[in-house]
Amino acid sequence: MTPDQKFARYVKISLVGFILLFVYFVIADMYLPVTPQARVFHPVVQVTPQVSGRVNEVLVNNNQLVKRGEALFLIEPAPFKLAVEQAELTYADAQLQNQRFDSSVKAIEAQLAAANAKLHEQKLLFDRGESLLKKRSISDQEYETINANFQSSKANVSAIEAQLTEAKLARGQRGDDNLALRHAKNRLAQAKLNLSYSQVSADIDGKVANLQVNNGTYANKGQPMLAIVANKADLVADFREKSLTNFKLKSSAKVTFDALPGKVFDGVISSFEAGVSDGQINANGLLSSTENSNRWVRDAQRQRIHIKLDEPELLSKLPSGARATVQLLPDSTVGQWCASAQIRLISLLHFIY
Repeated sequence: MTPDQKFARYVKISLVGFILLFVYFVIADMYLPVTPQARVFHPVVQVTPQVSGRVNEVLVNNNQLVKRGEALFLIEPAPFKLAVEQAELTYADAQLQNQRFDSSVKAIEAQLAAANAKLHEQKLLFDRGESLLKKRSISDQEYETINANFQSSKANVSAIEAQLTEAKLARGQRGDDNLALRHAKNRLAQAKLNLSYSQVSADIDGKVANLQVNNGTYANKGQPMLAIVANKADLVADFREKSLTNFKLKSSAKVTFDALPGKVFDGVISSFEAGVSDGQINANGLLSSTENSNRWVRDAQRQRIHIKLDEPELLSKLPSGARATVQLLPDSTVGQWCASAQIRLISLLHFIY
């Protein structure tokens, strides 16, 4: 075989190999999809104080594991204790004020009873005066005096009844439904709540991160002071849209992590996300904008799926943002064998890069 024939043979073999690889990658992209665009995400909770004050003591360190409800740092409680004491005094004052109103109501009721008795007496005199006037036994002047006294007594009773109504309104309802006591109780409860907020605690189990608090730091209400990275985690993978055509919930998957080269873990698709940010239209009052691209073949859109591992505790040991490669497995035996070999090769390549 001449050198030219050998060269031609090598070219043909290379072309055949290229065509076979091209066909394999096209088929694999549909039936054996794999993506390196996968990450581990841990929920991150920003810890923000709900009251302002000077930090007395920091009880945790960076990267320390904490449990839900565990104290993280303490804010100077003295102002909040004083507020509680003031609220307690206000509540006691409301109780005392209600006692004063009770005494006032009783006094006015006594005045009303006396006024009613006086009115009854004047009514009897008025009736007798009318009878005597008809008999011309008294003068018109005497009758007018009796009538004036009777009308004055009626007006006095009406005035005292109005005072009694006003006093009862000022007193309000009795017992726990009294408005003044409810206001005082509300202020007391708020003061006690603020006092409890002087101890800032963890809302979830996790690890302390980005701790920016020292003794003497002034904590502002609503301003994040540190973060807690939750122990639970989620593995998400972004695939091209066409690569997900032949897969559904509970389809098998294999995963390898950059942090654990040479190891492959089993999992399943737990959910498909409803969409991506590019598919969200904001009602901003502007006209819609169209997509402009000079490329004949545009970039493929990726969709996100969530993977549940057979060893879920593994994710909690990996840091948030850890990279992974996800291989989806078809239903066929041959396809599963090819997909397993593909992800195994990728896991070994992680030793290199």
